[in-house]
Amino acid sequence: MTIGTFGQRTITILIGLPTLIIIVWFGEPWFTLLIALGAVLGNIEFYRMVIPSKAQSFAYFGLPWSLLFVLSPHFENVATIPTLVTLTVVLCSIWFLFLPWREATLGNWAWTITGVLYIGWMLSYWVEIRSLTDGRYWALLAFLTTFASDTGAFLVGRTWGKHLLTPKISPGKTWEGAIGGGVGAIATSLILSTIFHLRINLWQTLLLGFFVSLFAQLGDLVESLLKRNAGVKDSSRLIPGHGGILDRIDSIIFSGAVVYYYVVWIVA
Repeated sequence: MTIGTFGQRTITILIGLPTLIIIVWFGEPWFTLLIALGAVLGNIEFYRMVIPSKAQSFAYFGLPWSLLFVLSPHFENVATIPTLVTLTVVLCSIWFLFLPWREATLGNWAWTITGVLYIGWMLSYWVEIRSLTDGRYWALLAFLTTFASDTGAFLVGRTWGKHLLTPKISPGKTWEGAIGGGVGAIATSLILSTIFHLRINLWQTLLLGFFVSLFAQLGDLVESLLKRNAGVKDSSRLIPGHGGILDRIDSIIFSGAVVYYYVVWIVA
């Protein structure tokens, strides 16, 4: 008897979620290594998806720079990110001058830089979150609130969804599901902020849950748009029942930055 897609998803979650919680709890160097692994695999999938014929060439440039972005929170120089962004643009441009092919140069140059910034830079915010005061609690809240948004959107959309959210980008997503995701994220944010005794009042908690869900769902839609343009259903088949790494991290790509800036600008 074979295990269906739902069974595969359940088994993956039962193994993956406790592992993630343990890594977040114990912190460095394991947490940065986990984020770095996600960045590497995500970049590979990204380049194979958007420019499949030359994915290897783009990966040679994109992977090391994505890793530098992920590691950048451990550098003490406050100018690290502006420096990395500048070098990414300049060195990528020079890289293209020495490649043997010239067709679609502008588009390929843009996609190469996008892979570095979209995955490497955005995922680096998770390392930033973990380094904050009470970082393990903020990181757990950010992850679990994002996952609650995904789960709420999936369950509510599948059960009651009737009004399509973005039929041209992701036909399966509905307004009912989006609302369900928001409710799940807000409820989880409230529960975890209480359990972890975080320095955040009720309204700040409600807004944080709302913003996490909003940007998690926007991240999901961005990846759906990329897959639609590439003509693929999943970014890969790496994770049983879930597709690829990008299919799993699409919602955390934006939500990590949201939580980091929310804590630094509003809560701190």
